[in-house]
Amino acid sequence: MADTTASKHPSSINGAATSQEQGRGFSSPPSQNATRSNNSLSQSPGTKTEVKDPPSVKNLTQSTVLQPNRTANSSAVVKEPAFANNRTSTAVNSDKGQVLKPNQTTVANPTTNQSNEINSGMEVKQEFDNLVQNLANCDFFDGEWVKDDSYPLYKPGSCSLVDEQFNCIHNGRPDKGYQKYKWKPKGCTLPRLNPHDMLDMLRGKRLVFVGDSLNRNMWESLVCILKGSVKDRSKVFEANGRHHFRGEASYSFVFKDYNCTIEFFVSPFLVQEWEMPVKDGSKKETLRLDLVGRSSSQYKSADIIVFNTGHWWTHDKTSKGKDYYQEGSHVYNELNVLEAFRKALTTWARWVDANVNPMKSLVFFRGYSASHFSGGQWNSGGQCDSEVEPIKNVTYLREYPSKMLVLEKVLRNMKTHVTYLNVTQMTDYRKDGHPSVYRKQNLSPEERKSPMHFQDCSHWCLPGVPDAWNEILYANLLVNEKQKQQAQKRHR
Repeated sequence: MADTTASKHPSSINGAATSQEQGRGFSSPPSQNATRSNNSLSQSPGTKTEVKDPPSVKNLTQSTVLQPNRTANSSAVVKEPAFANNRTSTAVNSDKGQVLKPNQTTVANPTTNQSNEINSGMEVKQEFDNLVQNLANCDFFDGEWVKDDSYPLYKPGSCSLVDEQFNCIHNGRPDKGYQKYKWKPKGCTLPRLNPHDMLDMLRGKRLVFVGDSLNRNMWESLVCILKGSVKDRSKVFEANGRHHFRGEASYSFVFKDYNCTIEFFVSPFLVQEWEMPVKDGSKKETLRLDLVGRSSSQYKSADIIVFNTGHWWTHDKTSKGKDYYQEGSHVYNELNVLEAFRKALTTWARWVDANVNPMKSLVFFRGYSASHFSGGQWNSGGQCDSEVEPIKNVTYLREYPSKMLVLEKVLRNMKTHVTYLNVTQMTDYRKDGHPSVYRKQNLSPEERKSPMHFQDCSHWCLPGVPDAWNEILYANLLVNEKQKQQAQKRHR
């Protein structure tokens, strides 16, 4: 099920731009990166030497260190988990040199309870430090879904911005078990997303999602999680007063008390959809593999950028690749979709390397999210409405998509640190999490005739699976902020 994209008027933004914006804010030290552990790593683009490990691609098991911000109002403080926030950490004072208060004849010694609280507070701090260190060495994407009745992270129906397409309970879905799962990596405990802490980390910053409607799914999830923690909801609003979030080129939610924005830019291919004039005066649609998306200049200086693309590359026109892909004035008679995907991602990667300032911005790429159509595809009667539980046997999962292997190779050749959010396998388990027939309330006449023929088995119900993607994003930011604090201490 695909979003309609915004304006298709030509633009001159070029994926190979060379201007480097000077930014401020987040910064990254020399990398310690690789994508998947079984991948070989390559040198900088254009070389023909054997693939080796460069300092440029984010390892799945590690996070890019964020260095101190250069703006006074945008630094974030990592708080210990909520259970530790109210513990005291005041050191025990000795009685030497203390001034007696009026009517006080002796200096009071700390009580046993005070000492216990101090020790307990120190233990909690150490426990938090150990947790963050454990996260830094953890592969977040090798794990399983476990039942957890404390989920979801926000009450179903409590977030008005959830698109009708994702609002499954509102659309009549009777089962609620799909909301009660937490993603559990094998090598660590993923912390529950604490919205207050995350908003503190985002204070004074822009977090931007760029991509297709699956990134809109993730964007709406995060806004709902964070919005629910704000006392004065009137101070959380869409910058242009919008209440529906399909059809426009971009959206921005403002969290006024934190001076931060959570934004979404529609760019399903990350490169430009185009119109090519033909001899009879009409125009035909093409995809410019050599031009990055039109809105790129608007988000290149954001503090955190989460990119994605994938699902639109499975549609008929892109899959067949006939008379559709364009570079410069040349339209290919036929081009293999994997080669076109590689060309498009290379254009995107060159643009990032030339335009995104790694001393300011932190870049993520979220991988392919699995679909679960049975008996057809999204436009040919594919179904998933009978699914109410996740896949539990790994042997039923599908092979890793070839397009994501192409993505990983492109990431390895980039100069810029990119954290790869490899959600493919974790989403493949969740055949129960899609809207299916509960994607809308008001059906068209055609849909009413055969409602089972029109199902959404690619997007996700909210609350649901994208909440876990945001918990992984939160864990990455926690680790980065903690490492930034440690770096600050070392340089004092």
